[in-house]
Amino acid sequence: MPTTAVAHPNIALIKYWGKAQGELNVPATPSLSITLDTLCTRTQVQSAARDRIVLDGNETDDAKISACIAALREAHALPPIEVETRNNFPTASGLASSASGFAALVTAIDHEFGLGMDAATRSDYARRASGSAARSIHGGFVRLSGPDWRARQVLAEQAWPLEVVVAITTTSRKEVSSSVGMRRSMDSPFYQGWVSSTRVDYEAGIAVVIERDFERLAELAEHSCLKMHGLMLATRPGLIYWNSATIACLHAIRELRASGTPVFFTVDAGSQVKAICAPGRASEVANTLRALPGVIETLVTGLGAGARIVDDFERQPGLAE
Repeated sequence: MPTTAVAHPNIALIKYWGKAQGELNVPATPSLSITLDTLCTRTQVQSAARDRIVLDGNETDDAKISACIAALREAHALPPIEVETRNNFPTASGLASSASGFAALVTAIDHEFGLGMDAATRSDYARRASGSAARSIHGGFVRLSGPDWRARQVLAEQAWPLEVVVAITTTSRKEVSSSVGMRRSMDSPFYQGWVSSTRVDYEAGIAVVIERDFERLAELAEHSCLKMHGLMLATRPGLIYWNSATIACLHAIRELRASGTPVFFTVDAGSQVKAICAPGRASEVANTLRALPGVIETLVTGLGAGARIVDDFERQPGLAE
């Protein structure tokens, strides 16, 4: 019987951008994230005559998925594997599809072939494939830091049930992948300042999450976001992931907060905007963003659980488990 795992993308509030030297895909900085709920990747694995990968209904030769399986084979005797994976949100467009994808893949393989990995070990293998994937192993608020670079939960999703509105401003894949962009940014004159200041932001972020201080978290998260994109812009050639609708959303969110709505923004390597809201405030934020020119749709979600095994691959992704 095949095994199906589901995992959700996560959104970094204190971001990482850049890799340490070495072959284990270790981030250059620590990070703090929230795991989302409704958006998800569903991945089914089983033994097969040969390795085979099907992504959103199309057979593909995905080098990163193949490399993830190869890394697991170095420690475990695995047969040829068929992988079928589906996202219920745009792939490779700034919504952390690689995070949910590799968290689901490692979790499914672990269960199907009885590897006996704990969450920390699954996080380690997921990180090797995609730095942010380590965090999607867990739900709620999650930290990723050294020295072992395995993700750990800071606060459960039920403990501070923030809401998230995602403004979709494109369904296209981004032109420059995160991995390529990170390598380019290491030559930016701003890079060392980014690395050192993010470590300070991370420690402050952990404290405000534990204290559930929304205003302070808003300040830290927006600063981290804008600082990261400033680094990207100062890369040669400059990395411009935003479009006009992205910028319109940022202005609208700041206007909402100035008028008393508890909301702040963050944007990853893409043009989609995530508005983080206090409980019960997502509807008004979604209505505002939906009305902006260039916003294709808005998705409303909350904080979700970590990667886990489910019964049915065919079930519509995103429905509550």
